[in-house]
Amino acid sequence: MTDRTRVALALGAGLAGGAAIAASGNASLLGAADGLTPIGTIWVNAIRMTVIPPVVSLIVTGIAGASDLSAIGRPGTRTAVVFVAMPAGAAGVVAWLVSIVPTNPIAAAASGNMVSLVVFTVLLAVAIGQTPAASRDVLVSVFRGLADAMLVLVRWVVTLAPIGIFGLILPLAAHGGAGVAGAVGTYVVIYSALSILAVLVTYPMVALFGGVSIAAFARAALPAQLIVLSSSSSIASLPALVEAAATLNLPARVTGFVLPLAVSTFKFAGPVSWTTGALFIGSFYGIPIGATQLVTIALASIFLAFAAPGVPRGAFLMLTPLFLALGLPPEGIGILIAVDALPDLFATVLNVTGDLAAAVIIARADTRA
Repeated sequence: MTDRTRVALALGAGLAGGAAIAASGNASLLGAADGLTPIGTIWVNAIRMTVIPPVVSLIVTGIAGASDLSAIGRPGTRTAVVFVAMPAGAAGVVAWLVSIVPTNPIAAAASGNMVSLVVFTVLLAVAIGQTPAASRDVLVSVFRGLADAMLVLVRWVVTLAPIGIFGLILPLAAHGGAGVAGAVGTYVVIYSALSILAVLVTYPMVALFGGVSIAAFARAALPAQLIVLSSSSSIASLPALVEAAATLNLPARVTGFVLPLAVSTFKFAGPVSWTTGALFIGSFYGIPIGATQLVTIALASIFLAFAAPGVPRGAFLMLTPLFLALGLPPEGIGILIAVDALPDLFATVLNVTGDLAAAVIIARADTRA
């Protein structure tokens, strides 16, 4: 049984059991459901515990661990620009965060100011990369060891997701009744629809900025899209993406660099999934989310998704400090993980479509240079 199936079963059991308890009106059963609340709380606390160290360690090892930072050159610069600009444009972002350089990076980490923490970590990683080889190797080795250990810990937390989700959802459904299931269903439909819409927006984006017709891009992207619909894994689509790039006559020197990097780090669906998730949790708990907060989440998703742990629904773990900073309950992260099984299929299709689109746009810029 896959992790996705186990999570879906736990969610269904929690919703069904909670709705049955609510309908019965039995105070003893309601008390028993409330008795499971600590299980969900412990699991959510475990999620919060595992956020900061992987972000810092993965960014440092990814940047400082490069054998030659200057070797990335113009293709790397273009890739970074496209990876940031594409989701920013998809999110409709017209403003930028100010004061993102932290006066105290430790305080930024403690307060959940992830954007400032990432800025400091990137600068630290670049600085480590410029130190003498002996010092660089030691520091990178330490951070790589920390990253490996934290990923093991994150996998433990994710493995316990069915238990934590059941303990989280059952009491909520027991108090909210069928309305909880209705809210979850609405979120799944809206999230899935927005992901599909964003996929469709990608085609004219490629035609406009990449010089590839909508029909040609759609035909090339279809095999990779079908693969992720069955596997829900961007990395599994890499061979199909490489074949699609060859079909579109993209330079191998570009796609050989861009596509592996894209499937492992580029989350084109980030602004859609994070902002939709924040709106859902805000509505679920009766907490209003303003436009400024949505812009903050959308922008943060562009950068923080690069440091998301490589585990199922790992990107949602990065939302925890943002939720705390915006006044949203961290329990909402557990709910998002619980209901992500179906819409994640469409979000992953959006991610791989964005991966191929980024390669097309970067290739066109490379040929013009």
